[in-house]
Amino acid sequence: MEKLEMQAIIEAIIYVAEDIVKLEQLREVFPEASKEEIEQALKELVEAFNARPGGMLIREVADGYRMTTRPEHHEQIRSYLKTRPNAKLSMAALETLAVIAYKQPVTLAEILAIRGKKSSTAIQTLLEKKMVAIVGRKPVVGRPILYGTSKEFLIHFGLNNLNELPTLEEFAQMAGEQL
Repeated sequence: MEKLEMQAIIEAIIYVAEDIVKLEQLREVFPEASKEEIEQALKELVEAFNARPGGMLIREVADGYRMTTRPEHHEQIRSYLKTRPNAKLSMAALETLAVIAYKQPVTLAEILAIRGKKSSTAIQTLLEKKMVAIVGRKPVVGRPILYGTSKEFLIHFGLNNLNELPTLEEFAQMAGEQL
């Protein structure tokens, strides 16, 4: 199959997909192509698609690909759809989410030790919104539940993996610039 045809099919798949599209899924669609050929076609498609001045991007998130609107158009899109940003998280939920994201896997007691406040309600909210997930139990007395971020967390924040989270130094720099 010609590379341009493969790219057109990949673009259409990413467009119609309800969830992220992973490389393994594309390998099933193109069994005659090597993994390297598919990766190269995908890379070139993303570069060409994102270089054009349209309203859409193909972004790599949560180890897959998804078509999204350009961030600079979000307010106009919300206005058109007459929606508000997703229900906002409380400060307690945001603090709890930050602790889980940076310290995972983490128990409720460990979150309490870091935040200095009870976090069970915030964790329940984050579980309901599928931002965090139960990832196991700690092998200590009582076997407390371990929490970690979910795939939905990565998608919501546009991250491919947790290594893309800003460092504490980057946070300090951003806070300094805003003050």
